[in-house]
This record gives sequence, C-alpha cells and structure tokens, in this order.
Amino acid sequence: MKFQGRSTRKRTGGRRRNFRNKRKHELGDEPTETRLGEAARKEVDARGNTTKVRAVQADTATVATDDGTVAAEIEDVVENPSNPNYVRRNIVTKGAIVETSEGRARVTSRPGQDGQINAVLVE
Repeated sequence: MKFQGRSTRKRTGGRRRNFRNKRKHELGDEPTETRLGEAARKEVDARGNTTKVRAVQADTATVATDDGTVAAEIEDVVENPSNPNYVRRNIVTKGAIVETSEGRARVTSRPGQDGQINAVLVE
C-alpha cells in the first residue's frame, strides 16, 4: 500500500495543514506480488545509494531440511495467511505455504524484498 502521508485531521477533529510536500523517501511503492512462473527479477533503487532485488516471478525455493538445504521446484501455493485471495492468484509472500517437490513448506523470506524464496518444511 502506498504511503499517503499524515492524516489531515487531529484527534479532536480539527484541521491539520501540511507544512511541506512529500519527500522522495516518503513515497510508497506498489507491493511486488511474486507469482509462480519462470524466474524473473528486477532491481529497484533503495534509500542510501543501495538497490533491492525483487522477485517478480519464481519457480524454485531453497528448502531447509534435516540434512541441510535443497533447491526444490515450487508446484503450487496451498495457503497464504496474509491474504486468501493470493492462493487463487498463486502469489508467494512471507508465511505462505507452498507445495514443493520436497513436500509442503512455509516461506520464511520476503521475495518482494530479498529476490529469493527460502522455506522450511512443514510436518
């Protein structure tokens, strides 16, 4: 969700006027809704002369198992507590339960921020 700035009303209901315009670092950006599909990433400028890598689409996940980590193929999004609508649209966010070649796994990384999908097996 985009940041709209401070409320124009006080708690008392009185009017609050802007004392300056929005700054570049205060502007929001649309969320990167990482979908299932052929791997695609994009670099975005971030604050402090850095860049973020965002996963636009992804098809593999690094799944942590008892033996270590395995690169597993993502087959389907099974559950997403942040938004039930994301399951139908196959959108992966942190906390989403995905069906992988290793079994069901819960996503622990933020694909829209990190550019990769890390997950832990769910028993």
